[in-house]
Amino acid sequence: MPRRVMEGVVVSTKQDKTAIVRVERRFLHPLLKKTVRRSKRYHAHDEANAAVEGQTIMIRECPPKSKLKRWEVVPADGGDA
Repeated sequence: MPRRVMEGVVVSTKQDKTAIVRVERRFLHPLLKKTVRRSKRYHAHDEANAAVEGQTIMIRECPPKSKLKRWEVVPADGGDA
């Protein structure tokens, strides 16, 4: 089964080997017919501590690594981490 992949902005890198990524989604409001923006924060595993705050990165689903981490940062070369 394919893993979900999302793109977001790094908002925090204070934890070791963890990046908190804000992923924004847009959808049309069913009643108002207006575009609405909603965001959610994901804890992503960053083995190399390479993420920098403000950077746009890709994250993908992975088996649970800790209580909150179910995502991992996709390396820039696109290979498996």
